[in-house]
Amino acid sequence: MDNIRFEEACIKARAEALKVGIGRLGEKSLHAALKYYYEPYSDSHEAKIGGFVADIVGEKGIIEIQTRQFNRLRRKLDCFLEVGRVRVVYPVAQIKYLQWMDPETGELFARRKSPRTGVPYEILPELYKIKDRLCHPNLSLTIALLEVEEIRSLNGWSPDKKKGSSRFDRIPIRMLGEVDIECPADYQKLIPPGLEERFSSGDYAKAARLSRSAAQTALNVLYHMGAVARVGKKGNAFLYQKNQHI
Repeated sequence: MDNIRFEEACIKARAEALKVGIGRLGEKSLHAALKYYYEPYSDSHEAKIGGFVADIVGEKGIIEIQTRQFNRLRRKLDCFLEVGRVRVVYPVAQIKYLQWMDPETGELFARRKSPRTGVPYEILPELYKIKDRLCHPNLSLTIALLEVEEIRSLNGWSPDKKKGSSRFDRIPIRMLGEVDIECPADYQKLIPPGLEERFSSGDYAKAARLSRSAAQTALNVLYHMGAVARVGKKGNAFLYQKNQHI
């Protein structure tokens, strides 16, 4: 992690937004800043490979920044992984401030800190969508933990226009950390501390601060990658423990 480089990347992203508006591929502030952070030279951005456009193609290989909907990565990965090394970067808003915007006037209202804390384990339900590609030796992951300001439009269906509202932009403030996944053993970094030796999906959900269904999907991925082993059942629920033989 390099905070100075991240600050410089944010400055470049803001300058680009002022010059050309939102990027020609429809990217927003967070995506643009991460692109400059992982590759400062814009000549390496938006490179065409086999009919697809990669966010970055440089000395370290191909880098794709994906905030959600990993199912859209499948065809890209099938192409890119045959070319060389591919790193998927997934941003997590560990600290988030919310600011509301009038969609008609652009007026911004006082911001507040969100009570929700983002966690790296959020990536696992997304990884389920590309589970069959995760074992490819050319694929690695980085979870970027960030402090961000999220601007939301007051265009929801509730009386205060907040419920059902749409996100307008996420503006990065600070890089807080990175979690790198380079090999199957690294998936054990996505087992939260504080769990008993044997644990259920309910235990994992509580420790990881995920919903029960998201925790079940997360453990499906961790089991697939060999990070955890199934060691029995409690009722109808599987019991897991960290795999010592990975």
